[in-house]
Amino acid sequence: MSNAAATMVKNQATDAPAVDARQELTDGFQLVIDALKLNGIENLYAVPGIPISDLLRMAQAEGMRVVSFRHEQNAGNAAAIAGFLTKKPGVCVTVSAPGFLNGLTALANATTNCFPMILISGSSEREIVDLQQGDYEEMDQLAIAKPLCKAAFRVLHAQDIGIAVARAIRAAVSGRPGGVYLDLPAKLFSQVMDAAEGAKSLVKVIDPAPAQLPAPSAIARALDVLKGASRPLIILGKGAAYAQADDEIRALVEKSGLPFLQMSMAKGLLPDTHPQSAGAARSMVLKEADVVLLIGARLNWLLSHGKGKSWGEPGSKKFIQIDIEPKEMDSNVEIVAPVVGDIGSCVSALLAGIDGSWQAPPAEWTGAITARKDANIAKMAPKLMKNTAPMDFHGALGALRRVVKERPDAILVNEGANTLDLARGIIDMYQPRKRLDVGTWGVMGIGMGYAVAAAVETGKPVLAIEGDSAFGFSGMEVETVCRYNLPVCIVIFNNNGIYRGTDVNPTGGTDPSPMVFVPGSRYDKMMEAFGGVGVQATTPDELYRAVSEAMDSGKPTLINAVIDPAAGTESGNIGSLNPTSSVRKMPS
Repeated sequence: MSNAAATMVKNQATDAPAVDARQELTDGFQLVIDALKLNGIENLYAVPGIPISDLLRMAQAEGMRVVSFRHEQNAGNAAAIAGFLTKKPGVCVTVSAPGFLNGLTALANATTNCFPMILISGSSEREIVDLQQGDYEEMDQLAIAKPLCKAAFRVLHAQDIGIAVARAIRAAVSGRPGGVYLDLPAKLFSQVMDAAEGAKSLVKVIDPAPAQLPAPSAIARALDVLKGASRPLIILGKGAAYAQADDEIRALVEKSGLPFLQMSMAKGLLPDTHPQSAGAARSMVLKEADVVLLIGARLNWLLSHGKGKSWGEPGSKKFIQIDIEPKEMDSNVEIVAPVVGDIGSCVSALLAGIDGSWQAPPAEWTGAITARKDANIAKMAPKLMKNTAPMDFHGALGALRRVVKERPDAILVNEGANTLDLARGIIDMYQPRKRLDVGTWGVMGIGMGYAVAAAVETGKPVLAIEGDSAFGFSGMEVETVCRYNLPVCIVIFNNNGIYRGTDVNPTGGTDPSPMVFVPGSRYDKMMEAFGGVGVQATTPDELYRAVSEAMDSGKPTLINAVIDPAAGTESGNIGSLNPTSSVRKMPS
């Protein structure tokens, strides 16, 4: 019998069932932990507080790894990316009301990105919430969570904890993955029951994400469309990376001979240096391809919705789409060959259909792509070799490109505006699931949560490349990195502001522009304050040496990379989403 259970027996509520003092008992705390452990959940990402502090203490005592953050949104982001990396739901535990709301942002982002995640939050008692009697942190959390995640459940009885955890796991990983909310009122934890009956109530989830085989007719249709293409193209999305069907995808690409384009979090499924990669000719292949095979990629804003200038003349191309969610088809443009099923099964079926009658794409098309790639790479090369002070984005990223090439198994976390937009085109990736970034919503603030979870889940060194604005959303978690002594190297691209550090107050007043930060900030001193290594780098050569040393040492490190304040551009390549006033333009 656990100490917590013994305490609860002495102080149980008057409406609790009578128990025999000789009975071996368990309680809600223990049942939650046992249910998670039974299903292979080893790590919890959390911010402690009432009513879940004892749960976290007990989980650690039971051998689970509990990573305690400074803000729930960062803990939630850690759980979300843990789900992406492992295909098991990452679990975030928060307190009620404000803590729940902070974690809910990460849960919604996980659902949008199709990452399996479970948010477990303590909550107020139902009888008080429903009568709005003013409980501590009172809030109807289940009602708030439902529209923002894939599924939401509340548990009121200890004997239902096992089935609730099982339902949450299955909902998170089956079909299109996503976020699940599990609401645990405080009174649930103190409920006691017979330990043997409690053990029987637990559920080990069998085959939570079963294969979903595509229809043979859908595969035949897709192959017919591909065979009729003159300028075919494969686009790999982060869903393809999540699927972990790496060997099948590589075999399909190489056996078919089709050029491919990898979305940012799919980079490394095949090396960016692969001869069939069209990454360095992205604009050309999107515009000129006549048949596009989408594998785990959605035609959302990241691909201009499959239409517009970047895709060439309207109706000039046909789309084949592989997705596990049938409703995704025709979401923006007509999909002439929808293939519904899990990516591994669908790709394997396509691969089996590439037989002796298959013809490689015309040399005219592949040769044109190679020529454009070579020209673009040659044009970019001098920019990446610049060794000036202050640095510009290209020179600094050129140095980091060398670091990643020398350490292909390291994990890259990336966020910002220019820092993100330029890095995903400049830094080549060589292995799958090594690049983690802002994903579908494009939100900033994922950096430190992702970096912590990547180090915890994989044990690999992590390089987090952060814009100075993006870092501000989660920067306090450098203390978390130091506290757990994680092999994380953070590089802050510090250009004194948002996009650029050169904006001025148009009134001439004493307040700075809302786009400008404190000039010359020393972010490296933050890391030193918590016992980590802090370094300031002013040239690409200095940056390369500092990052290389940090990655080899495994010590928590933050490098303040001094970037020319005028080097950035508004919103990188998505400036069109920030409309300019038609009344009056601000001074540049």
